[in-house]
Amino acid sequence: MAGQTYEFYSARAAEAAADAQAATLDNVRDRALRAEATWQALADQARAVAEQRRRIAATKAVENASEAD
Repeated sequence: MAGQTYEFYSARAAEAAADAQAATLDNVRDRALRAEATWQALADQARAVAEQRRRIAATKAVENASEAD
């Protein structure tokens, strides 16, 4: 899906952190901090998935090269 990248999620986490810092009400700050934590978890997961996909692609490339020989 478009937009589901580490950069996207990381940017949302940064926005939530800025919202938390600017909040004057405790409940608004808490909500923004929870949002930041959630966005950061999604960013970390997106990064891990992208890395796993790169490793799988590299492994398949090696396998295909060895089969071509």
